[in-house]
Amino acid sequence: MDDAALRAAADCGGAGAAGDVSLAVTATPQGVREALIRLRRDLTAAGLAPDDVGTAEMVLAEVMNNIVEHAYAGCSGAQLELRLRVCRGGGGLSVHARDTGAAMPGGTLPEGAPHRLDVGMEDLPEGGFGWALIRTLTEDLTYRRAGGENHLNFRVPLPELI
Repeated sequence: MDDAALRAAADCGGAGAAGDVSLAVTATPQGVREALIRLRRDLTAAGLAPDDVGTAEMVLAEVMNNIVEHAYAGCSGAQLELRLRVCRGGGGLSVHARDTGAAMPGGTLPEGAPHRLDVGMEDLPEGGFGWALIRTLTEDLTYRRAGGENHLNFRVPLPELI
């Protein structure tokens, strides 16, 4: 995807951007941690409230960890590209994540259905909450595979930016 397409994917509906953040993230758990530290710093510097930074960080952690764990399973040291645009008046943080890892199974996003939590402790699931969380905290979530790359676009609505 070229820069013009990335800008369109992170369009703020004509509103100005408070700041753009572009990261190349090493596809390892340590790379994700380092990226989240940078993102927290950059989003705070862009003027986001602490609660909004926390929401964005939670979603981005889930997205990046899913990419590392599933798209790059067994591919140590690969890179993923993450572009974000903080939109004033656009209502949130627009994100385009691009990687060259394995495609989503079936070429579609996981459903992310919430788990039942009204069960005994021994029957609670150990994982599988990520896509439900991502779907709950984002809007305009799309995925496509093109040219050997995964493209995930979404917006994290942030009340302060509406």
